[in-house]
Amino acid sequence: MPGISNTSSLDEGLALRALEALERDPTLSQRALSRELGVSLGKTHYCLRALIDKGLVKLSNFQHSSRKLRYAYLLTPQGIEEKTRMTFTFLRRKEAEYQALQAEIAELRARVGTMPSDGAE
Repeated sequence: MPGISNTSSLDEGLALRALEALERDPTLSQRALSRELGVSLGKTHYCLRALIDKGLVKLSNFQHSSRKLRYAYLLTPQGIEEKTRMTFTFLRRKEAEYQALQAEIAELRARVGTMPSDGAE
């Protein structure tokens, strides 16, 4: 299955964070989701529309009070599968970054170990 980044300009990191947040609480308003993601309300709306258009999230109405309807953003089976794929990809990328950082730290430690000491530690 092609990833979200292959079919859209939607930021995969943002999409993953949105899917995770909606999985935890499908009743989040766009404003609350925007605050949680740390992005503008417009960007949140764009992200949600893209996730809905791709079939990863479906929009459902529910009764919030006796006079108002609210929306629930429910992950579809395809959305759950895509979230899992995106999480796996994110994890692989972070593990590679971690290994590269460990190698860089080892190299720096080796350099510092071979430098003459100036008495300051």
